[in-house]
Amino acid sequence: VIKCKAAVLWEANKPFSIEEVEVAPPKAHEIRIKIVATGICRSDDHVVTGALVMPFPIILGHEAAGVVESVGEGVTSIKPGDKVIPLFVPQCGKCSSCLSAKGNLCSNSDIDSGAGLMPDGTTRFTCKGKAIHHFIGTSTFTEYTVVHESAVAKIDSAAPLEKVCLIGCGFSTGYGAAVQTAKVEPGSTCAVFGLGGVGLSVVMGCKAAGASRIIAVDINKDKFAKAKELGATDCVNPKDFKKPIHEVLIEMTGHGVDYSFEVIGRTETMTAALASCQYNYGVSVIVGVPPAAQKITFDPMLLFTGRTWKGSVFGGWKSKDSVPKLVADYMKKKFVLDPLITHTLPFTKINEGFDLLRTGK
Repeated sequence: VIKCKAAVLWEANKPFSIEEVEVAPPKAHEIRIKIVATGICRSDDHVVTGALVMPFPIILGHEAAGVVESVGEGVTSIKPGDKVIPLFVPQCGKCSSCLSAKGNLCSNSDIDSGAGLMPDGTTRFTCKGKAIHHFIGTSTFTEYTVVHESAVAKIDSAAPLEKVCLIGCGFSTGYGAAVQTAKVEPGSTCAVFGLGGVGLSVVMGCKAAGASRIIAVDINKDKFAKAKELGATDCVNPKDFKKPIHEVLIEMTGHGVDYSFEVIGRTETMTAALASCQYNYGVSVIVGVPPAAQKITFDPMLLFTGRTWKGSVFGGWKSKDSVPKLVADYMKKKFVLDPLITHTLPFTKINEGFDLLRTGK
């Protein structure tokens, strides 16, 4: 058992508490990882606010990189000392989604069930004698974590972990939504709603796919300079208009965009993004995590005319196969990650990190 520091969330809408936790050794087909760097993602904050329902107490965090400390019985593909990225979407290789060329959302993922436990139904964390829940099979807000063998990717040993940790969620989720889920084509027109780290990664994906026009939409105009730096051709603030944003985008393009992406996780922007794409062949992709217990009401005529509405988890990538390749592409300078990193803080300042996220900084 390793004793180490972790940021425990004891209940909703409270700050993280830095505690000493006990991390049990890995069981069969499990891996214990020393976390070197972890990103802060809005999905973690959704658990804090209750928009994503998970059991408490819990150790959040799902976008990270680290070094393998030890492996459980039967693990052959990974050894202590390997550099790895934990995968919140595992790849078991046996379920219907893993076996299909069209799917990537492994049925072993804890995103649907939200049980907060390892695949065997138990936890590896204890604090003050209490069992602490895992978060979507990763739990990276801790110095050490345990993940299942299907939920970890071995990466290039030369990769800078404080940068490639973003490939564990934000970058891959956004970039893949454009190149993998939407399959944006050269010359097409795209609209991206929400310009956080994931939204900016969608912009990068649209640019890499050869989109001729990329319209970035956000109510925080401070995000526009970076969006333009990464490939946005136009930036639109819905607050500058009296009319609904989908009407603005249709006027700007003449017929709506070819591809739209909702990267916020709000039902109003999901319907606005759908309405802003071309009425017959437009494709709209939901990338932001939808809020719990909220339903969407929309005019079915929006779909009847031919539009496609789809979701994308982890950018449509098959995680274990794709993460090492994305890291290799980063090492070959096929894309940049530095502009997505605004602050680097010590682990004990995690609450300040979340304040920066919530204020859009």
